[in-house]
Amino acid sequence: MTIDTATGLEAPAELSSERVRDIFSRIAKKYERFNAISSFGAYKLWLAGMMRQAPIEEYHDVLDIAGGTGDVTFTVARTKHPRHIQCTDLVPEMLEVAQTHVDEGDGAGVPIDFEVVDAQDIPYPDASFDAITMAYGIRNMPDRPRALSEMLRVLKPGGSLVCLEFSTPPNRAWRALYWFYLHRFIPFWGDLITGDKEGFVYLTKSIEAFPDQEGLAALMREAGFTDVTWKNYTGGIAAVHVAKKPE
Repeated sequence: MTIDTATGLEAPAELSSERVRDIFSRIAKKYERFNAISSFGAYKLWLAGMMRQAPIEEYHDVLDIAGGTGDVTFTVARTKHPRHIQCTDLVPEMLEVAQTHVDEGDGAGVPIDFEVVDAQDIPYPDASFDAITMAYGIRNMPDRPRALSEMLRVLKPGGSLVCLEFSTPPNRAWRALYWFYLHRFIPFWGDLITGDKEGFVYLTKSIEAFPDQEGLAALMREAGFTDVTWKNYTGGIAAVHVAKKPE
């Protein structure tokens, strides 16, 4: 079943996929600034936590799904120094920004390639990668079971999926404050920084409609992943899930 990622209700996949392409193609050049301002810099702490949990070695080939402007790719390059990173995204304009960062020397000497890829139909052979990273990506995919199955397919036996995503604060008071911020301030910051208020209204809805920590872990297990764990950051606003492909 495919869903409308803004509501979680059944809908044709094209509805969400086309909306995501449209939004992120418009905001690509200002997306990094929005992340920094709207999270008050916390996104860097979340990336650092993601790297602490990521079982990536120097001899690994890494696939970055929904790599966008390259935040995760470049963090992996600087901290893990793998053999190669394949950075992919659905939106070419986002990857163009990432390529400019490589041209400016942000790759830390790690070979990095870019390709437009729909994670629900990954164009790489079985067992191609030692690790997959993904930040804020699965939430925007209308067929999440298929995407996770594709990720499992291209991982080598024993390989890991490391996923950073917005989540649900377990504390009720903190959760209420978080939802208030999402609805009132995310569209405001989005409009102020990018001029695209409606795009950030969608992003707010997609976060609220997304499964909680255990819900995402269950999707991973259903896709065939094992040893699924997660760690909360900033009171559960973000969570890093780590899942493994069976040996």
